Amino acid sequence: MWFLKSIHVFTVILSGGLFVLRGWWQWTSSPQRDRRWVRILPHTNDTLLLVSALLLAWRIQQYPFVDTWLTAKVVALVAYIALGMIAMHYGRTRGQRALAWCTAVGVYVYIVGVAISKSPAW
Repeated sequence: MWFLKSIHVFTVILSGGLFVLRGWWQWTSSPQRDRRWVRILPHTNDTLLLVSALLLAWRIQQYPFVDTWLTAKVVALVAYIALGMIAMHYGRTRGQRALAWCTAVGVYVYIVGVAISKSPAW
């Protein structure tokens, strides 16, 4: 189980780091944001993150919509994804994209806090 949790924690850190980096490149109009690996790695990592999360939930026998802390994480994850889509693709103005990006980073911090504390009131 420690190996699975280690994979999960690593992919969480990588996911957040890539999101921050991609947001910075978006804000600065860096040509780095258009590189092939930047389009592929975050999706590959997030898939591994989701698989490890599902396996961990099954392993510890705690499930969303049963355990409140996991429910809070799932709801926050949906918000994080929606905000990330606005920040990276669908925001109409730079201001909308920046606000969505900052809010998504805040939601990411909340998700990590809930995971550590096992409490949705983190």
